[in-house]
Amino acid sequence: MRIALTTELPAEGLTRLREHMLYAPLHEADILISTFDKPVTAQMIASAPNLKLITNFGVGFNNIDLDACRERGIRVTNTPQPVIEPTAELAFALMIDIARRVSEFDRAIRVNGLGISGLGELDVHFDVMNNLSHSLYGKTLGIIGMGRIGQSLARRAVASGMTVIYHNRHRLPESIEAQYEATYVDFQTLLQDSDYVSLNLPYTKEVHHLIGKQELGMMKRSAYLINTARGAHIDEQALVEALQSGIIAGAAMDVYEHEPQITPALLKLPNVVLSPHTGTGTWEGRIAMCHNVEDNILAYINNDFNKMNIVL
Repeated sequence: MRIALTTELPAEGLTRLREHMLYAPLHEADILISTFDKPVTAQMIASAPNLKLITNFGVGFNNIDLDACRERGIRVTNTPQPVIEPTAELAFALMIDIARRVSEFDRAIRVNGLGISGLGELDVHFDVMNNLSHSLYGKTLGIIGMGRIGQSLARRAVASGMTVIYHNRHRLPESIEAQYEATYVDFQTLLQDSDYVSLNLPYTKEVHHLIGKQELGMMKRSAYLINTARGAHIDEQALVEALQSGIIAGAAMDVYEHEPQITPALLKLPNVVLSPHTGTGTWEGRIAMCHNVEDNILAYINNDFNKMNIVL
């Protein structure tokens, strides 16, 4: 099989493909290994007449023109399993960071040290009633998108003494709810009752700007918004206005509406934590994703479609 890649990946993660793989330019390729950060356009697909399989390195696949694939009968796969734990881990880390003001304090100390005013209005001198933050313990986490990543985040939240509520297109079985002590609620109730709102759902056109001015206005003024899913779930300009005016307390984000650009005002706000789309970005996670890509390709070569993570 002639295989093209949009991005160079760790060779140690693709050792099982060596006997099957001949690297080739896209126009000669039978298989394309694409990455979530690189668009696979209709024009690219049209330039590859032999293309039969696109195996995407990542759980999201909105970087691929599925209509063009559908017209050509091209199979599309993704790598959902390896991304679960690292993404949930980062979502939880961002939640702790924004609640306990870790990055905010770090920036202030680096600028001015301890004992004098730091970033913006922040004064980081030692004092019993200074530098206060908020705990996760006893608070309510609202998870929008209670799939595998959402459930992994719920597991961490329950272990930290949080109450978990969630909203999905479909309610989960009672056995899964019991496992995570999670309560299903409607969308509006989740926004109104949560101290922390985490977005963990895939992106489709139907959920573009799921969180906008109206939705932010439903949240508690003390609430924090966490996004490790897709940037276009949030109307970033509405978020900036909500953060500036105190409609919500803060936000922590790993993804952005217009990646790789970030709305400039977000960079200036002290009540925001920003991460460079690195939810799956661990060495362990990258190798595991490579192995999942291998699994998809080898299953395709062996006509064992039941073992593929088929998107299309």
